[in-house]
Amino acid sequence: MPRLFTALEIPRSAALSLSLLRGGLPGARWIDVENYHITLRFIGDVDGRTADEIVDRLDRIDRPEFELSLNSIGSFGSKKPHSLWAGVQPSAEMTALQGEIERICQRIGLPPDPRKFTPHVTLARLKSARLDDVIHYLSGRGNFHTAPFLVSRFVLMSSKESVGGGPYLTEEVFPLYEAQTEFGWSDSLQHPA
Repeated sequence: MPRLFTALEIPRSAALSLSLLRGGLPGARWIDVENYHITLRFIGDVDGRTADEIVDRLDRIDRPEFELSLNSIGSFGSKKPHSLWAGVQPSAEMTALQGEIERICQRIGLPPDPRKFTPHVTLARLKSARLDDVIHYLSGRGNFHTAPFLVSRFVLMSSKESVGGGPYLTEEVFPLYEAQTEFGWSDSLQHPA
């Protein structure tokens, strides 16, 4: 059974901005642009019945779409960096969605995710990168940010067991509903004159 996780997709415009960060760091194994995503909840290897139950429960989530932007880069592993990431601007809507997915997973018997939710897009895995090189790389890119983008759905993805970084396959898509303004109209509609 493939490893499952829920995620937010990265739109083409933001992925293009992220792709410009590739290169310039010896020892980095760069993630392919089509594999960029923000993991909401790692589920892991589950049997088919559990996977079906997860899909059924996720399909009942009823939340509005929201905006996100990416606004920083950094690394995990302070003394021995193991990956580079792009940070996500804090979002109450994203945190609420992630929390609901976590509660669903626990209700169907999965153990709690032991890691604190730190929304990010993994850019590269670092195997033999020197700390000084990572610091130098990051110092030249400290003002990274993308334009805000609309998140209108979340997905259930799978990955084959590998060294990390894909390939990933979208198994299911779960739409978020169109957000309404205080007047009851969608932001994307013209207000009557």
